[in-house]
Amino acid sequence: MSDTATAPKSAKSASKSSKGFDAPFEAFSFAVPNVEVPAAFREMADKAVAGSKDAYAKLKTAAEEASEVFEDSYETTRSGFVALGNKSLDNAKTHSDATYAFARAFMGVKSFAEAVELQAAFARQQFETLTAQTRDMQEFAQKFATDASRPVKQGVEKALKSFQPS
Repeated sequence: MSDTATAPKSAKSASKSSKGFDAPFEAFSFAVPNVEVPAAFREMADKAVAGSKDAYAKLKTAAEEASEVFEDSYETTRSGFVALGNKSLDNAKTHSDATYAFARAFMGVKSFAEAVELQAAFARQQFETLTAQTRDMQEFAQKFATDASRPVKQGVEKALKSFQPS
């Protein structure tokens, strides 16, 4: 093992490397001339900033209102679909109950004529029930669509009125 230490770097190379690290962006520094901005330009810029702030505030309010409108519309739609599903299940239950009652009555038939009569009465009753249920579902769906779209329609009308020039 030798006790010789590494030779120190030359003074020239040490100064070059430290200068490069002291000011790495020296090439990009340049003086910016001081220019006085005319008052008219400053006023225009102030008006533009104030107008932008006002437009931003209006847009923010409109966006918040739109969010509320869509939440209301979503809730109305959700509850409407739940009610529509319940109506559909009630209609299916009505039909299945009628079918089971028909099957039970059909088992007690004593003649072919009685079976035909029972079948015709059942078909007529099911047709009338289905017609009434269809009419009811159609009315419900129309009301549902109107109720679900009402908040959106009112929100759009309100938003359009707020953006009209005064």
